[in-house]
Parts: sequence; C-alpha cells; structure tokens
Amino acid sequence: MIVNIRSFRQKVKRNKRSFKSFLTRLEKKAPKGLHAMLVEVDKQVWAETDCLTCGNCCKKMTPTFTPADLKRIAAHFNLSVPAFKEKWLTYDKKAGDWQNKKQPCQFLNKSDNKCSIYAIRPSDCAGFPHLTKKKPLDYLHVHRQNIEYCPATYKMVEKMKVLMDKQLKVDGCL
Repeated sequence: MIVNIRSFRQKVKRNKRSFKSFLTRLEKKAPKGLHAMLVEVDKQVWAETDCLTCGNCCKKMTPTFTPADLKRIAAHFNLSVPAFKEKWLTYDKKAGDWQNKKQPCQFLNKSDNKCSIYAIRPSDCAGFPHLTKKKPLDYLHVHRQNIEYCPATYKMVEKMKVLMDKQLKVDGCL
C-alpha cells in the first residue's frame, strides 16, 4: 500500500504518547509469546506497507556504520576508509558511531526512494526497522523512537496494542 506521509504524521501526533507508553509497559512486563506475536504482526504490516512510497528512514534518520560497513562501502567507491569517512560521514562522540553528515541520506535516489548502494548498504539499513528481532525486549526502545519516522513500525505497534488489548479483555483484566 502507498504510504501517505501527511496522514502518517497526523496519526503519530495523535497517538505517539500512548504508543510510547504501551511500549514502556511491554518492556516492564512482556507477555509470553511476544516474539511469536511480532512475527505474525510483521506479516500483516508488510502486506500493508510499501517502503518505496515513503523513504522516511532515509530522509529523516541516519544509519550507524559498522567497521565492516565502512570497509565494504569504501571499497565499492574505490576509497580508503578514512577518505570515505571524510567525504560522507561524521563521528557522533556521544553515541560512538559513524553516521551520515547530512539528511536525506546521500545514497537515496530522491525520485524513487531507492538506495543507490542497496546491495552493499549498511547493516543498520538492511535490518531496519528491526520489527522481529529474536530478543524483542532489546528493541522496544528502538521502536519507541522509530514510530515517529517509520510507518511500518507505527503499524506494528498499533497492531500489537490491539492484540494486547484483546488479550487483556479475554483474560478479564480490562
């Protein structure tokens, strides 16, 4: 499905606080089978989301570049790692990460939201938006951040919240 960025931003504005609160509650008391729920929700989310109609992650966020990413991508451009860093990256001292100097990402093709280095993109990009990681509790803080930028993450949290509310009703807790 096509992502309507304007509608997405309005939804985020309306629901950001309750979604972040929901994720915090999940972090404190995760239900049994959370990973299995996320896997099922993940299938639904991707049936409803076309990332190429959005590109918000590349427009509003920056990946972190691992040492392996740096070597691989620099080699692709026939640059040394230091030359690649100097040309396109900045070092975030607080986070201890190499990140893009500017946004949108220099490798984003703005006409179709495709990545010009897709086959060798940073591992952070390849794993984004990290919906079904094996240890979901380790990524809830990431989802709290990503709901503001990523419609897929937003939908995942929205669907999880509905599932959890239904479960609570079945269990007689609501």
